[in-house]
Amino acid sequence: MNRLIVIKGAGDMATGIAHRLFRSGFQIIMTELDKPTVIRRTVAFAEAVFTGMAVVEGIRAEKTEPNKALQIAAEGKIAVVIDAEAAIVKMCKPWGVIDSILAKRNMGTSIGDALVVIGVGPGFTAGVDVHAVVETKRGHFLGQVLTQGQALPDSGIPGEIGGYTQERILRAPCTGIFQSLCRITRQVKAGEVVAQVNGQPVRAAISGVLRGLLRDGLALTAGLKVGDIDPRCVPEHCYTISDKARAVAGGVLEGLFMMGNCLENKYLDQSKLSS
Repeated sequence: MNRLIVIKGAGDMATGIAHRLFRSGFQIIMTELDKPTVIRRTVAFAEAVFTGMAVVEGIRAEKTEPNKALQIAAEGKIAVVIDAEAAIVKMCKPWGVIDSILAKRNMGTSIGDALVVIGVGPGFTAGVDVHAVVETKRGHFLGQVLTQGQALPDSGIPGEIGGYTQERILRAPCTGIFQSLCRITRQVKAGEVVAQVNGQPVRAAISGVLRGLLRDGLALTAGLKVGDIDPRCVPEHCYTISDKARAVAGGVLEGLFMMGNCLENKYLDQSKLSS
């Protein structure tokens, strides 16, 4: 039976999803932009766009051309393709499509894209443009599978880690080209300059481990998120999938099996009636 999944996006959240689905026996193709602005690069298959391959917790992803993606997936690796419009969905006709771009709005996903279509986070309506929605907001409902309605709206406030929310996020002070001055895993102090945009400093507001940082040379707009500080100060966390991504991935896996079984049975019943 076809168990090919196309995942839109290859950031750390999408990577957590891909990792769990891959370990559960699915073949995975991921789509990305040609210059993804991913913060948690050490746990994102999007890094394959720049380096040709990426390994996260023992699972390997390879950048490839769309016409070779099915072969890479069949070889037991995750295929990453540069495909901003996700045209590969029509090309390979997957069993499931997961929209994990996290754009806070639907960028073109349709409920007819595959047998099972799941939207991750706000911006989707279960039963309308997707079959199910998985909650991404930290708290009591994180990872919940919704078969009706929408996920909780984006508050604009980052989830709390170690007692901090907005303070742990690094943002571009101006529009320009990004340049890092520290590496991911480094312990930084409040007030320390960790990067710059067009020569203007990006300072840490709190002390902690630099958990994520953009790649050098990316063009940014003022206010864009460029880094993430973890006040828990555990460098090893920089190389492992987050608790949030694991919870959301569990919801996606549940949604795929729940909706897949339901829809497959429905189609089987309809085919019996028409025969």
